[in-house]
Amino acid sequence: MKVLILTHGTRGDVQPYAALALALKRAGHEPVLAAPAAMASLAEPHGIAYAPLHDGPNTLLDEPEIRQAIESNYRGLPGKVVALRVMRRSKPLMAKVLDDMASVAEAGADLVVHAPGVPGQHVAERLGVPAVPAALQPVWVPTGAFRNPMLPLPLPKALNRASYLPIKLMLRSFGGIADDLRRRRLDLPRRHGRHDILRRPDGRPATVLQAFSRHILPGGLDYPAWVHTTGFWFLPAPPGWTPSAELAAFLEAGPAPVYVGFGSMAGTDPQRLGRIAAEALRLAGVRAVLASGWGGIQAPDLPDTVHLLDHAPHDWLFPRMAAIVHHGGSGTTGAALAAGRPQVVCPFVADQPFWAARAHAAGVAVPPRPQRRLTPDNLAAAIRLAATDTEMAAVAEDLGRRIRAEDGTGRAVTILESLS
Repeated sequence: MKVLILTHGTRGDVQPYAALALALKRAGHEPVLAAPAAMASLAEPHGIAYAPLHDGPNTLLDEPEIRQAIESNYRGLPGKVVALRVMRRSKPLMAKVLDDMASVAEAGADLVVHAPGVPGQHVAERLGVPAVPAALQPVWVPTGAFRNPMLPLPLPKALNRASYLPIKLMLRSFGGIADDLRRRRLDLPRRHGRHDILRRPDGRPATVLQAFSRHILPGGLDYPAWVHTTGFWFLPAPPGWTPSAELAAFLEAGPAPVYVGFGSMAGTDPQRLGRIAAEALRLAGVRAVLASGWGGIQAPDLPDTVHLLDHAPHDWLFPRMAAIVHHGGSGTTGAALAAGRPQVVCPFVADQPFWAARAHAAGVAVPPRPQRRLTPDNLAAAIRLAATDTEMAAVAEDLGRRIRAEDGTGRAVTILESLS
């Protein structure tokens, strides 16, 4: 079975789909991962066929105005103005991405798996094959169990389902460039429901994969049978990967350290975040691995008790930590849960506050510490608690076993095989 996997975004948006591609390859299928050109290094070490797409809106992420808006979660009128400006500037860039997707699809496929924010259903319709939306966050399929995690406002439970409508409207905002793709590249007619990722062209429900764990969601889930919550999708360390001599020596030189890393979420002032982290670690009196990440945390003059790290595979590194401090992205949260280690989640934007709240509700994390409110003192207190609370450690270890047992990519492959 030849499976075309379409996604876009930053590393956290691409890595789980690389994990699915690897699982499909190991099961004897022919996956092709189409994602931003800058992310090709995720696939190459595993021998995954990779089709580079235009980097699209990723090219905007380093602009100070946009980073500042992200840091504020687009709050207030200035944030909303920037959000509209980003959307307007993103459209022509996404048009280039969609053109590349259409070119990749010319090679054919038996199945198209796509990130919900990427209109892969149009490509699948052109090929006459099923389209399978694969979500990394529980924001695409309405449920009465909880409100849309992307909405920061509390709502009465009766409005939980209605809270998912804005996501649908957001997708429609890119309907113009999708319609242009259908007409110009795919030779497809306009039809009712063409932008609904949850419906096939004949109106029947699409099979949906949700690449996260039911164990971390609230109770009372009422997802329909065509929605499959498989468990997280983890990409293992590349074959033959080994830690640097410096990292290995640091880990062996003392008790398990605390991991601190915020991925691409260092905000507009990575030096400030680096200073807060370094001072918090000093106050907490713990050894630590500080990951600079794509966001570029800057922390000069670190003591010998802190090892500065560019990157290491989470599946290798996290189980060796005493606690994990992170930004709350779905992939990092999943890796921390699977490692069975207590967490301190410092959310920034989007779905991150949801994962932070769910980790705390599950008993594996201290109360969330939003990054905009971080101080050395409150971060140090959170780190001390996470690194020393034996009850939290026991709960985290138990949940980690259940998360690992789900085999998210294995379940996803079985479901995809049933569609061929």
